Amino acid sequence: MKSNALHITNGTSLTNYLIKLDLATEENIVTWQEALCVGPTIEDLTSDEFIKIRKAFFKSFYDITLSTKEMTSELKKLDTIINFTEVILWFEYDLFCHINMVAVISLLEQKGIFLPIYLVCSGRVEGEKGLKALPELNPNQLQSHYDNRVKLNVDDIALTRKIWRIYCGKDHNQLLPLVLRTSSFEYMSNCLKAHIKRFPDTRSGISTLEYNILKLVKENTITSKHHLVGYTLHYQGYYGYGDLQIARVVELLSIFFIEEEGSLKLNRKGHLALEHQHNYQKEVNNTIYFGGVSSLDYKFDKKQNKLIKTIVHAN
Repeated sequence: MKSNALHITNGTSLTNYLIKLDLATEENIVTWQEALCVGPTIEDLTSDEFIKIRKAFFKSFYDITLSTKEMTSELKKLDTIINFTEVILWFEYDLFCHINMVAVISLLEQKGIFLPIYLVCSGRVEGEKGLKALPELNPNQLQSHYDNRVKLNVDDIALTRKIWRIYCGKDHNQLLPLVLRTSSFEYMSNCLKAHIKRFPDTRSGISTLEYNILKLVKENTITSKHHLVGYTLHYQGYYGYGDLQIARVVELLSIFFIEEEGSLKLNRKGHLALEHQHNYQKEVNNTIYFGGVSSLDYKFDKKQNKLIKTIVHAN
């Protein structure tokens, strides 16, 4: 691999893997540690305000105190971009990675970095079942993904900037026309559709992911919330949430469970939610932000396949 390429990965696991395989070095790799698919965001990733709101979010929702130094130390490598001639992004097929990816591309522009950008993206792998994360690929598969990296064109980069701008804004319905936009991003359409369905359904008041979690409880033998988190991590599709995000969603859904020793089952509310017989949006009260809007700002209307503006509920 060329020494003049700057690699930006989607996490520590992949960074360590690339270094172990001599596909990158500590000097030419940046690890993107954020989880921008959850919590409030603003368009300017270089601002002090961005760091402030992200720190407040992690403290409030996950009781995690982020260090400003740790948040910015990796990104300082972007200030010495003069040493590099191209940027290689290593991101996966899911919404978690794609929101981070569009943010990274926007950040490069905000810093005045206009080098050629290549994308290495995992997902479907020939001869394998399911969708694969980059660290799940064996060395030969990872090398093949790198050899087949995609150079992003002007339209691709413009698309990511537009998505980031809309995501940080107030009207996420503007993302809907982009679902059909042709681009080099094989999984972008799936991710945008998954995002829109994160808002509460007009009928049940829960999101598609939350609905699917209740289905997992109904159709499988689940022993505990911890067990359910693990199950959901495996069967979440295009969301790509980590343990922190899934555990919080499961906790929000506690009103739908009966917890007995060694058993987690749906209660009456859970069955009514699955049957769309009652709207539980106010009771669940999921106040998390997705970029520029609270999940309570909109409802997803399945028939119209769009978001409907709603009054924010509060306890």
